[in-house]
Amino acid sequence: MAAGQVIRSEWTKIRSVASTVWTLSAAVVVTIAVGILISALSRSQFDSMPITDRLSFDPTFVSFAGMTLGQLAMIVFGVLVVSNEYSTGMIRVSLAAVPRRATFLFSKVAVATALALVVAMATSFATFFLGQAALGPYRARIGDPGVLRAVVGGGLYMTLIAVFSMGVATMLRSPMLSLGILMPFFFLISTILGNVDATKKIGRFLPDQAGSRIMQVVPRLGDDRPNGPWGGLGIMVLWVIAALVGGYVLLKRRDAQ
Repeated sequence: MAAGQVIRSEWTKIRSVASTVWTLSAAVVVTIAVGILISALSRSQFDSMPITDRLSFDPTFVSFAGMTLGQLAMIVFGVLVVSNEYSTGMIRVSLAAVPRRATFLFSKVAVATALALVVAMATSFATFFLGQAALGPYRARIGDPGVLRAVVGGGLYMTLIAVFSMGVATMLRSPMLSLGILMPFFFLISTILGNVDATKKIGRFLPDQAGSRIMQVVPRLGDDRPNGPWGGLGIMVLWVIAALVGGYVLLKRRDAQ
């Protein structure tokens, strides 16, 4: 089967699964809603904040507060795109139709990534503009230094979370096992490692900790991390590449199950 046919086939698979629409819709709604809520709360409490918090106040990053929950839906999307075929047994049919496993995997990843990127970019821009409207006099403008980079970076961050999840799901094949590892990793282990003094230097190199730097415009007081916004995103890209390579190697070596 030609690469173009494989891509069309993967697009048909993805759009025909109801969970795809629901998870991406949840990513949009949760990210925007929480971003507006936290922005409105920050506006109402700004005058009572300690002076140190006001000096490091980052209105752009505040509007992205919903990304923490929004990435949950992107993780689910990335896992289901890959592992649904394993859980239903359709993987045997797919690999029989497309015996070249590199073509099969990277066509699937390319289609899912393009869809995730469109949704993530629209979400990032919407959450920024609505969040800034909620911040009122404390808002940032898209033309301010570093703001456009942060907004575009927010879309890239969400997309990379989904692609990383695709790579992990390809290695593990099971949706329950993949989610059982990814959810605690991003929402518990990474948070702990990034906030405990003894492990902060390790935590800053985890994909979400490093990648989220791209969304920050105002540096936090006392932040001594060596990697800047693009450096942090670069670290996240390396994690994504490693996950995809690992997924491809295991897919090539194992029988379809």
